[in-house]
Amino acid sequence: MDKGGTTFDAGSVEIAMSYRKEIMDDQGLCVQVYSVIDGTDTEILRFDCFDQAPHYHYGPENHNIRLFLDKTTSGNPLGWTINNLRNNMTDMVRRSGYEDLADSLEKTPVKKAVLNKVEDKAREMVREERRTVHHMMPELVDGDKIEAGNIRFGLEYRHLPQINDEGMAIHVLSDIAGQEVEVLAFDCFQVAPHYHYGPRNQDVRIYWDVTTSGETLKWTLDQFKGGKLKTMIERAGYPSIASELDESLIQELMPKIEKRSWDLVTANNS
Repeated sequence: MDKGGTTFDAGSVEIAMSYRKEIMDDQGLCVQVYSVIDGTDTEILRFDCFDQAPHYHYGPENHNIRLFLDKTTSGNPLGWTINNLRNNMTDMVRRSGYEDLADSLEKTPVKKAVLNKVEDKAREMVREERRTVHHMMPELVDGDKIEAGNIRFGLEYRHLPQINDEGMAIHVLSDIAGQEVEVLAFDCFQVAPHYHYGPRNQDVRIYWDVTTSGETLKWTLDQFKGGKLKTMIERAGYPSIASELDESLIQELMPKIEKRSWDLVTANNS
């Protein structure tokens, strides 16, 4: 991948960083270790400190050994990365296949002051560049916001001329600390249909493969009817909301939610 735009001169190596939040279901800080090898700027190590699937690479331009982190045992992926830059960089560079560079780092380690600056900037980028989504829902007319115990369903047909797309959207909402928060969002669009776990939290964004899922609004309604909301809300990062769901009430309201959703689709495609 491309070299990060935020760089630090660390002697025989250079540390580059970028916050990755492009169109994918994950996001997080990418930390890269570069050095000039045989006259070419070469990526030696890469740490992808992602929310969902954090992993790292030994020698991405060499043998590219990719290993995944277990956050249960490793803890915070960025903290783990910084610790290894401080304490294991030489050994990791050697495993990446760059013996001469490892020897150089052994003789002249990266200065602590440089790594302090790297850590400070890394944590700042994680705070300030996180991708979240705040869907600006219009004032929904009667019948398009349906109360279901501790959650509500917001139904709207969205026209998005700026990206040449449109389709039915279902917002799953709840009240947190006195504010209405979107915990799940299903954008059943015509061109790029996708859904969000925790749009205002980690914003795990998953794009449907319509070849396998079929019609995306039907798929969404089937998840609700199949009792999947509880586990989906838990994955979105809201276990207390999930634990208080009134499943029988949700199922009682499903015919109303389903009918109104399809009515909105028909009204906007007639």
